[in-house]
Amino acid sequence: EIIFYFDQVRDDEIEYGSKIPRNNPNYPKVGILAQRSKYRPNKLGLTTVKLLKRENRVLYVQGLDAVKGTPILDIKPVLKEYLPREEVRQPQWFSDLMKNYWL
Repeated sequence: EIIFYFDQVRDDEIEYGSKIPRNNPNYPKVGILAQRSKYRPNKLGLTTVKLLKRENRVLYVQGLDAVKGTPILDIKPVLKEYLPREEVRQPQWFSDLMKNYWL
């Protein structure tokens, strides 16, 4: 897991209330903390990546959801004991929103 800082988001872009994800009228209006938006009040992002290789102190990963040059705050291993013990449930609109995200 990579924890990073949305350093390119201006303070006046931060969302504190509810909004419609990606301004898609087919999605419900939900609070910013119910989304994985870069416009969060704390400007923190989190992505689980695949480690491809390590060369000394350089990690090569796949699936990092951040722009080049984004400050990395921490790196944590993904361990099954920290994953949810129950089935992960999410609304259908979010599955729809993400269906082509990683293409």
